[in-house]
Amino acid sequence: MHLQSFSRKPVLTAAMTQEETMEQLMKEYGNDVLYLCYTYVKEWNLAEDLAQEVFIKVYEKADTFKGEAKVKTWLYKIAANHCKDYVKSAHYRYSMVTHKIQMYIKGTSSSVEEIALYRDEKKMLSQHIFKLPLKYREIIFLYYYEELTLQEISNTLNTNLSTVKSRLTKARSLLKDAIKGGK
Repeated sequence: MHLQSFSRKPVLTAAMTQEETMEQLMKEYGNDVLYLCYTYVKEWNLAEDLAQEVFIKVYEKADTFKGEAKVKTWLYKIAANHCKDYVKSAHYRYSMVTHKIQMYIKGTSSSVEEIALYRDEKKMLSQHIFKLPLKYREIIFLYYYEELTLQEISNTLNTNLSTVKSRLTKARSLLKDAIKGGK
């Protein structure tokens, strides 16, 4: 396995087995992939499942990595595409409707874990970011939280650089309006 264009240390080496390489990738990028998945589905348990599926895909597709992009960009591209496919799936739409119906029937009582998660997510900026449409939310996440360059975002999302720039500008404008309006 020749995944050597790591931006963080330690660097993967050709002498590492595929299993060692995967372990290193999961250590280095596991949380990042989890948070990226969460931006798509807004549910931690589901995001964890999707992140695991992403790493299974990475394991299966490791031989397709050509070194033309950073490992992080390649990994995020796989994660973003996997999450987009999942969100488009009938299973996801059915699950979301079923979940909303169950929450309505059960009422508003929450577990301790749900209350803690809600408190963490209650931060003003996070709320406004998650209210953004997906195409703006993913740009904000990749640019500000993952500190990818606009070109890396363009490569990750298979989107024109000019589209990435305009979406970032629009996302900033939407966030500014939401914060000023106190929505």
